[in-house]
Amino acid sequence: MASGDSSRAYRSSLRERQADETRRRVIEAAGVLFSAHGFQSTTMAAIAREAGVSTETVKATGGKSDLLIAAFERTFAGVEGEASLTDTPVAGDLLSLSDADFRAGVVVAIAGANARGHALWTVVLGAALSDEAVSAALTTILANRRADYRRLVSELARRGALVEDPDAVADTLSFLLSPEGYQHLVVQSSWSAPQYRAWLCTMLTAAVGSVGA
Repeated sequence: MASGDSSRAYRSSLRERQADETRRRVIEAAGVLFSAHGFQSTTMAAIAREAGVSTETVKATGGKSDLLIAAFERTFAGVEGEASLTDTPVAGDLLSLSDADFRAGVVVAIAGANARGHALWTVVLGAALSDEAVSAALTTILANRRADYRRLVSELARRGALVEDPDAVADTLSFLLSPEGYQHLVVQSSWSAPQYRAWLCTMLTAAVGSVGA
């Protein structure tokens, strides 16, 4: 590669890194403000001040609905836009865990995601009532969540759990392991994190049974 080409490639790579960093700051700032003040009360100007960028930069990153969904996805799953949790940092190396460790690994992963994302999830649910873009995104998120729990039930069955009605079990787990449950038990009822994880383990076993049972 000629020196000029190398220099242009370096500058291009640098600009991409800077753009990624700016986007991260904007989305993180949006998440902080949406969690603290809600969707309607959070302005683009406030997000710009929180992120330390111009309002034009925030608008170039996305509209309010886009920023809310991106903030939730990054907070809950660690990345934006992935259709399945199995492709995100939340799932990590769960599939590589032994059968003895798999359920505990699932509980730890979901409990952590709920702890990070429950506040923004509440904002998403509220915003979906009045914002068409958020409502459409919520429909997609819920469909993806349903598919994820069907994959989880299939994996549990593959590992020996006795599952008579996979769809019903998946829907049950989607409800029990939801951010709403975390909000009620930990935030509103003041359960400790270990108490919440222990409850999740109990509910998971009740839903799918013990291996070989």
